[in-house]
Amino acid sequence: MSGTSTVLAAYLVRGDDAVLRSEATRTIVHDLVGDADASLVVEEFEPGEEPDTAAIADAAQTPPFLTDRRVIVVRDVSAYPSDALEPLLRYFEAPLASTAVVLVAGDKGRLSTKLLNAVKKVGHVVESGVPANAKGRSAWLANQLKAAPVRLEPAAVNLVEKHLGEDVSRLANLLETLAAAYGHGARIGVDDARPFLGEAGSVPPWELTDAIDNGKPALAIAALQRMMAGGERHPLQIMATLHGHYARMLRLDGADARDEAAAAAILNIKGSTFPAKKALVQLRRLGHDGIVEAFGLLAAADLDLRKFRKDWPEELVMEVLVARLSRLQPQGRR
Repeated sequence: MSGTSTVLAAYLVRGDDAVLRSEATRTIVHDLVGDADASLVVEEFEPGEEPDTAAIADAAQTPPFLTDRRVIVVRDVSAYPSDALEPLLRYFEAPLASTAVVLVAGDKGRLSTKLLNAVKKVGHVVESGVPANAKGRSAWLANQLKAAPVRLEPAAVNLVEKHLGEDVSRLANLLETLAAAYGHGARIGVDDARPFLGEAGSVPPWELTDAIDNGKPALAIAALQRMMAGGERHPLQIMATLHGHYARMLRLDGADARDEAAAAAILNIKGSTFPAKKALVQLRRLGHDGIVEAFGLLAAADLDLRKFRKDWPEELVMEVLVARLSRLQPQGRR
């Protein structure tokens, strides 16, 4: 049998990043096709003006010709309304062993629950996105590098991870570029990788707030600049992030939260209590007066962004704000 030794009836690829979604789909299809002729094995469908899955179900029920497998790829399956999915749902009740249906969905909120459950019964759901937390992101990166066409030295891995930040969809192209430049299987060091990195990607909001909380204005401003440039975040979006960050501390101020579990209950945080712990620790560092001062700085910056006080460029307003918030730390006030 060509391709994978174990073939499932259905694969659902979903995720918010179109590049990562496409890469995951390409990998699955390539594995399913194996050494066979893709033109004979693969048939693709996209939703038209009047989406209907009857043709998809018919194709899935058709036995393969001149090959031992058929691979049906359905793009943007989230665009199909619930009633249009009925033929495909009926097919999944008794799928052919010789057919693998690969469904690609970008908008999780629009994805049919019936379709998701049907896929889970006969196949596998592939999450193509990257974990939001730092530990999960690092684990995802390490997993991607295992199958990379080049081998990155540890220092180069650290450089790539920090440089790409949230923009990890560029990783595959970067690795292919390095392979083209140095050859497949080449060992890549920091100096080898640096010329091919391009513009620094954005960073998650917690890198900015962590740098501020730790009283490191230089790191905070660097994170801010990457969020505005690489991440194309508007200053008002970043202001909302900062306001929410200090609002959590304000809610805990005077609430007598003795530990992170109590803080999480007050903040109505479900799951991991780590964000509540961070808010509680920072509140204890700043105290009531520090929180009041932080909101004063946020209010002043908001007026400056709207040109009510100073006619400064937006970038300058945000950099001054971040620097001042970073110096609210006890060590900054001494």
